[in-house]
Amino acid sequence: MNAGILLLGLAYVLSQFYRAFLAVLSKILEQDIGATPDDLAFASGLWFLTFAACQIPIGAALDSIGPRRTAGWLLMIGGAGGAAVFALATSALHINIAMTLIGVGCAPVLMASYYIFARDYPPAQFAVLASVMVGLGSLGNLVASYPMALSAELLGWRNSLWALGALTAAVALGTLALVRDPLKVDGETRGSLAELFRIKALWFIFPLMGASYAFPGAARGLWIGPYLADVFATDTATIGQASLLMGLAMVLGALVYGPADRASPSRKWLIAGCTAMTLVAAVTLIALPAASYGLSVAALCAVGFFGATYPVIMAHGRSFLPPHLIGRGVTMLNLFSIGGVGVAQFLSGRIYRASLPAETVSGPYVAVFVLFTVALAMGFVIYLFSRDQAE
Repeated sequence: MNAGILLLGLAYVLSQFYRAFLAVLSKILEQDIGATPDDLAFASGLWFLTFAACQIPIGAALDSIGPRRTAGWLLMIGGAGGAAVFALATSALHINIAMTLIGVGCAPVLMASYYIFARDYPPAQFAVLASVMVGLGSLGNLVASYPMALSAELLGWRNSLWALGALTAAVALGTLALVRDPLKVDGETRGSLAELFRIKALWFIFPLMGASYAFPGAARGLWIGPYLADVFATDTATIGQASLLMGLAMVLGALVYGPADRASPSRKWLIAGCTAMTLVAAVTLIALPAASYGLSVAALCAVGFFGATYPVIMAHGRSFLPPHLIGRGVTMLNLFSIGGVGVAQFLSGRIYRASLPAETVSGPYVAVFVLFTVALAMGFVIYLFSRDQAE
């Protein structure tokens, strides 16, 4: 772990923060600028879909100009610039523009580190390195919970965003200065997306990649806030604490999966077993949405912990990639993952609105949870037909 990797890790902390901080600002933004939960779901969806759409050109850029410039310049322009737009926002439209820019800025940072891991480290170490990076980055998920809620109350949300924009710019400059691009191999062929999609083993991995992060990512990134506020009448500080617990569960899951992958005789069945546990927690939320605050938070934490399979699924897909397709391959896997959350957020906002007015206050949230659960179940069934790792 050299200085460049640590800078990319810090950039990923910011990426995790930006995808999750709307949850604790939901009540404040509604009061200040009239942004409703479905408005924020749309803005969150824009972040994820923009992030996903950027993966194809980013994959080509990683294979051609390398991770240093790809990550550094996009983080500077999109990340820092988007934070500034957010700090100046006076309507939901401005939030949409800001989240779109921030999505562009955050899009390359994790893939830049994965590209370096895949090119400069032995394949057997990829899952552990990927897990550590996700675990480190998930600290941003934690800062986006109670600390962000506290900062918004003490400093104001606008001042908090200005400070975040300055930090993002500093990390981008550090990335440009300290990240080192992997050496190119003489005679290495140029890959293409067509060649990538001819790898049939990936076809059974892409659907679960698209569904596995949708529930924990969307719930932690937005829905935990309005759900707990409406169903259990919690305040901003309490939502921040619950978000912190779910974030901790996601960090712990990410850190556990790397060593578990090394110890498990089968990467496929490790992923399948943990996905099944995520489905159990999801069904609990659907069946007992208003039974108790403690049960709901525990179920959301279980979704966060067992649903943190991203680095191991990424390692499963990476095991089938030849060296000249690594950039395009890992970014395509990431496109499915982040794109899945973006599509789910768009659909969840529509489902939430369509469920109003509801017979019970929990009804619209149950509809949202059903969406995520059905998508995960479909990806899970397809994944059961996948091959185990190639290594």
